[in-house]
Amino acid sequence: MPVATEVARALNAPLDVIGVRKLGAPSQPEFGIGAIAEGGIRVVDDDSASAAGLDEEAISALEQRERKELQRRVHEYRGDRGLPELTGKTVIVVDDGLATGVTARAACRAVRSHDPARLVLAVPVAPPRSVEALRSEADDVVVVHTPASLMSVGGWYDVFDQISDDEVRRLLEETRSAQGRTAP
Repeated sequence: MPVATEVARALNAPLDVIGVRKLGAPSQPEFGIGAIAEGGIRVVDDDSASAAGLDEEAISALEQRERKELQRRVHEYRGDRGLPELTGKTVIVVDDGLATGVTARAACRAVRSHDPARLVLAVPVAPPRSVEALRSEADDVVVVHTPASLMSVGGWYDVFDQISDDEVRRLLEETRSAQGRTAP
């Protein structure tokens, strides 16, 4: 959210959230074996799921648990308001960085289901393999740094803390207020 906020400010563009949750391996939650997004989107990296020893039943259990949290967060950030109208618009999906890219893939698919005119994925850091894998999901993929190997996205930041629901709401409100003041 902090990265997306800066992109929205720089472009004087509206900002909203698309609900996405990583499906982390039970023994290693930061290792994304898949992701889910609003609209019933589910992406699973079969190789990662297999490496984590997860079968369909275990993946479905993970999905069910994460879907509840996804719904909670979407309601927390947007209330009863749905996604803004995306049809026929240029939409930029911003991620703080890609490792496997499963969450970005799920987000792109969720946005794509709303028929935007153009879908751009923008990230500060991602390995070339993940960037190439996502080129089929977005019309354009913009990446600042593409290190040959990426141990963790957080290693590219001075501060990479989780942010609270209150902070997400604050950033959304600040951006909406700034849009209201500067929009023509």
